[in-house]
Amino acid sequence: MIFTPDGIRKQEFNKSFRGYNRDEVHAFLEKLSTEFEALLCEFDDTKKELNELKQRLEKFIQLENQIQQTIIGSKQKSSQLIDEAQKKAGEILRLAEEKSSELLQKSHEEANSLKTAINNLKEEKEILIAKLKTIINYQSHLLEMKVEEAGEEIRDEKKPEHSSGVDVNVDDIVQKLL
Repeated sequence: MIFTPDGIRKQEFNKSFRGYNRDEVHAFLEKLSTEFEALLCEFDDTKKELNELKQRLEKFIQLENQIQQTIIGSKQKSSQLIDEAQKKAGEILRLAEEKSSELLQKSHEEANSLKTAINNLKEEKEILIAKLKTIINYQSHLLEMKVEEAGEEIRDEKKPEHSSGVDVNVDDIVQKLL
């Protein structure tokens, strides 16, 4: 049997001689039905609150699952980005090393080329100096011959008291030209 506040209020009892005081029984039943009604209302409110809390809990569980999925996705994405960044850094480093190696190789080649050019210029300078010395010696020799010939003609005409020779310093002339 299910009790309701109205059922308790309207409950009828069989009459008997020397039974309970009817007014007291009705007062008690009224008080009992009021209390039962309050308990039923409280129970209904508690059920509603429980249902609301269950719904909120389900929403929070869904939200927690979404947050966990977002965190997992973020971790995967950040790991992926870190991996990509490390690959790019490695590639940049490799390219920089290749570029520096190429530049170093080119600078070595250029330095060797300049050394070769300097050595060639030194050789050409030595050859040029040797040629200049030869020309100057030749010219000096020609000049001495002309002076000697001119001296013989003058001796024939007049005899000089002392003979003059041409003294040429070839190294001094080359230094002045350079």
